[in-house]
Amino acid sequence: MGQISLKDSRRLTGPNLQLPGPGAIVDALVEPADQPALIAAWERAVLELHSALGLAQPRIGTARFRVGVSLAFSSPIDVLYAATELNEAAFARARRELAGEALGELPLAELRRHFERQSLPALLALESAARERGLGILWDEEQISVGHGAGCLLLDRAQLPDPRAIDWSRVQEVPSCMVTGTNGKSTTVRLVAAMAEAAGKRPGLCSTDWVRIGREIIDRGDYSGPGGARAVLRDPRTEVAVLETARGGIQRRGVALQAVPCAAVLNVTADHLGEWGSWDLEELADIKMVLARAVRPGGRAVLNAEDARIVARAGGLAGEVLWFALDPAAPALAAARAAGRPYAALIDGELVLSEGGRTRAIQRADRVRCALYGAARHNLANALAAIGMASHMGLPDRALAEALESFGRDPEDNPGRLVLFELGGLKALVDFAHNPDGQVWLLDTAKRLGARRTLVVLGQAGDRDNDSILELVRVTVEARPDRIVIKEMQKYLRGRQPGEVPALIEAELLRLGFPREAISHAGSEAEALSQAMTWGQPGDVVLMFSHADRSGSIERLSAARAAGWIPGRPWPPPGV
Repeated sequence: MGQISLKDSRRLTGPNLQLPGPGAIVDALVEPADQPALIAAWERAVLELHSALGLAQPRIGTARFRVGVSLAFSSPIDVLYAATELNEAAFARARRELAGEALGELPLAELRRHFERQSLPALLALESAARERGLGILWDEEQISVGHGAGCLLLDRAQLPDPRAIDWSRVQEVPSCMVTGTNGKSTTVRLVAAMAEAAGKRPGLCSTDWVRIGREIIDRGDYSGPGGARAVLRDPRTEVAVLETARGGIQRRGVALQAVPCAAVLNVTADHLGEWGSWDLEELADIKMVLARAVRPGGRAVLNAEDARIVARAGGLAGEVLWFALDPAAPALAAARAAGRPYAALIDGELVLSEGGRTRAIQRADRVRCALYGAARHNLANALAAIGMASHMGLPDRALAEALESFGRDPEDNPGRLVLFELGGLKALVDFAHNPDGQVWLLDTAKRLGARRTLVVLGQAGDRDNDSILELVRVTVEARPDRIVIKEMQKYLRGRQPGEVPALIEAELLRLGFPREAISHAGSEAEALSQAMTWGQPGDVVLMFSHADRSGSIERLSAARAAGWIPGRPWPPPGV
């Protein structure tokens, strides 16, 4: 038996990879050969402790990875912290058993104190009453809420009322949807929010950039997890909720809602690989599809028919499936069309939606502003997903069409995502693309814009493994740009030495035969932009993959456009 060590122990507050609901989980480092024995010993200890404490037998959920295991069991929501204590005790007992050590007495007295101290019958009664009425419940250390938006009942955890004293007629949920995927999440949630606004509704949305209610940003930062969802759903101004849901939140805490009304899984491509639980694309797909599995009966899962990993995992979902695809011949979508099931597709230049036995064109592709009028096909795919969700939430076709035509007119509609500047015939495209698949889409967009020459500003954060960085270089070279500026990302070294990632990128470029004279280096995004704009001529496209200083790049380009800058003049122009 090799070495076994505890990596992490935490609560799971919603549907997750191991369980359909809340529970406790430990991650343990253990060699593959020893994993079955550890799982068996841990499960025996969990069940023994539950029995000895007089607790209901839990649901067990485990996952095996190349370097370890995740061990989880279900728990009532009031005693999740105590459940983590029990899980750690069970893990310690299993490790002693496998090491041949004396097991000793069960730590019942200490665990019983934890459960008794944390037990909150009033919370479980409230949860049960809400469930009977088809309502979800959100909780944290201080507050409990039932319902959403104007229909949200927000309660102090320490002073929960008897459910019979609540006027349940005033507790309601607003239409809501959740969005996950490797690429396109932020754009899609913002587009759905624009559709809600076009319908006269006030959207609340959370994303990797901020929490926004209507047009007011109430907090900035990465709010693509349960905390962001609670902030949106508890705000009384929210009339439609649109919730970006990232891999990390699903993996660490679970899905924010126990029963999801509507959700989209946009795609599964290489990003954040090599992290716990997502060592390869198959494991990453399992995590993303947790959201689809959390969709309740009567809800809708909007799924990408052109992503084989999503298609392979779509069986047995409780909710209705709406397939979307740019290619209407994609097998899953073609099967849905033949069977009269819901779908959204690009057909003869139109974004078409079919549901409830009715098929109609929502908008022409060449009128979708955020897709650069059809040039950015990845945003046409995002638009199809948005259409599938927005319609399920009751938004009218008119609002969907209007938003598709207008979303992106204001740079603040979708900051940092596919922002196009035209300056004297030179096109500069700023985007957050940060993985190979996103880069491929943007390079394709440059071609569709009719680029005479193309310059790419290339860089990557230090927490990506070498293989991921090299793949980014490979897909860039395959697009045959004319020049590459390698940028240093000082803000995102993340354990690497300064210059380490740029050197790795340059070495791979040269190995792949990219001309040395067409490569330059920049110590910052501002310097990279300066090199790009000095190089550019009318008819060229500059692809500014911007991460550390997106707002700065956009501000400089906006100011240059306002100043009437054209290629050939000094950069930066006066006052920029």
